Amino acid sequence: MRALLQRVSRASVAVEGEVVGEIGTGILVLLGIGRGDNSAHVEKIASKISNLRIFPDDEGTPNLSLIETGFELLLVSQFTLLGDATKGNRPSFTEAAWPEPAELIYMEVADLLRDLIGPEKVQTGTFGAMMQVELINDGPYTLMLDTD
Repeated sequence: MRALLQRVSRASVAVEGEVVGEIGTGILVLLGIGRGDNSAHVEKIASKISNLRIFPDDEGTPNLSLIETGFELLLVSQFTLLGDATKGNRPSFTEAAWPEPAELIYMEVADLLRDLIGPEKVQTGTFGAMMQVELINDGPYTLMLDTD
């Protein structure tokens, strides 16, 4: 499982011009589910995301997490994070999970993040939809997490 995290001042995701998820200050997470990902990966990634200390404390040091700040999270599925472009010019997505199991794992991640951060603090995109994501990256501050 791969997650691209961006600390944001605000972010939103729309499907067919309609906003389906929107947050203020917090983290935008683009999440790619791979073949073989399971509940252990879900727990590992959700714990890391919710406890990652990337928000500034009173002295400006990135020392606070989503849990400590009460900031929000926008979770968007993105299988292309599992793309492999090492051969040729067209990426291969053979490492990405099939849609049905990937959606179940995506929802499991969202549910666990809601448990950890708070149900009102977590927004999601629409799994499998063509989405438009807008964000204001704060920093910029971007990290890649991988459960492998």
